[in-house]
Amino acid sequence: MKTTQDMTAPGNGGDVRLTGIGKTYGSFTAVHPLDLTVPEGSFFALLGASGCGKTTTLRMIAGLEEPSTGTVHLGDQDVTALPPYKRPVNTVFQSYALFPHLDIFENVAFGLRRRGIRSVKKQVEEMLELVQLGEQARKKPHQLSGGQQQRVAVARALINHPKVLLLDEPLGALDLKLRRQMQLELKRIQTEVGITFVHVTHDQEEAMTMADTVAVMNAGRVEQLGAPADLYENPRTTFVANFLGTSNFIEAEIDSASGGELVLKAGGGRLVLPEARNSAPTATGGKVLVGVRPEKISLTHADDAGGIPGGRNRITGRIAGAGFIGVSTQFVVDSPVCTDFEVYVQNIDRDPRLVPGAEVVLHWNPAHTFGLDAAQDIDAGVETAEEEVV
Repeated sequence: MKTTQDMTAPGNGGDVRLTGIGKTYGSFTAVHPLDLTVPEGSFFALLGASGCGKTTTLRMIAGLEEPSTGTVHLGDQDVTALPPYKRPVNTVFQSYALFPHLDIFENVAFGLRRRGIRSVKKQVEEMLELVQLGEQARKKPHQLSGGQQQRVAVARALINHPKVLLLDEPLGALDLKLRRQMQLELKRIQTEVGITFVHVTHDQEEAMTMADTVAVMNAGRVEQLGAPADLYENPRTTFVANFLGTSNFIEAEIDSASGGELVLKAGGGRLVLPEARNSAPTATGGKVLVGVRPEKISLTHADDAGGIPGGRNRITGRIAGAGFIGVSTQFVVDSPVCTDFEVYVQNIDRDPRLVPGAEVVLHWNPAHTFGLDAAQDIDAGVETAEEEVV
């Protein structure tokens, strides 16, 4: 069965088009046949846990893995049978692979010199300025920080003017603070040079910070493709909902539909779900998983429940735990419709009554609710995301 994911591109000079591309190793399928188009000039991320097929897909684009089925096009050129060095792509790996005996200038110039280009000074200087390392040109790699070495690797790849730059977990070796700085730096560089970047990562924040488009992969298939905000706000599977952040799910039954809204029954209460945000079957009496993100929910002490505006979805519960993490307090609430309901409340005006054991009302705008097919595994993606964080 083929998975089709496609996006309209403005041109075809730097498009990456995978058609029916797949990879098997004996009886194991690493990548199920899929169609995928990466638009020219975009920053595209393949996101998923270890073993999902993202790196194998990248290596097939680079020519480092031979596809078992399908073709790879870069622009109008079919490169499926071409070796890596004949493809208009360059790859930046997590290890950077800089030459320790060469200074930064010569590391960046290496590709040009190998092609027999003698006058490299101007090109190398321009590339070092792009990555903001002009003053480091005569240092050796070991004299630079991890982030600086990473930028040298990017400069060395870009100086060859590839149509596509492939990045395989390029920030994985950096600490958290530097990784976040480099996310912004890579996005700046991509915007300035305007070529197609295809970035493989297991880090959800990394993909959503940098990429114009993200393909979430799971077990060799693309689960969902779209802009980061759309994937987060409108997940179509429990895997995507759980892998991209945290989601609360309530098992509910469809009671009625009118005016673009579904009225649901859950635990003796009533919830409203916009039909436009529902991907489950809509037959009356059918089951649906109602999802809502923790930061979309307000938490009110039961004594103040009368002040909650009408028209909001609401459920009652008791605070089971609370954790202060600076910018917010993360509450866990036991409710008749959902145990371990998570709520993130910004620490602006903290209510001292909101402590473990307190009776509370959880309420949110129905527009922030999404609906998924109840036949799915409610915990899909949870363990995967947790494993990748460790």
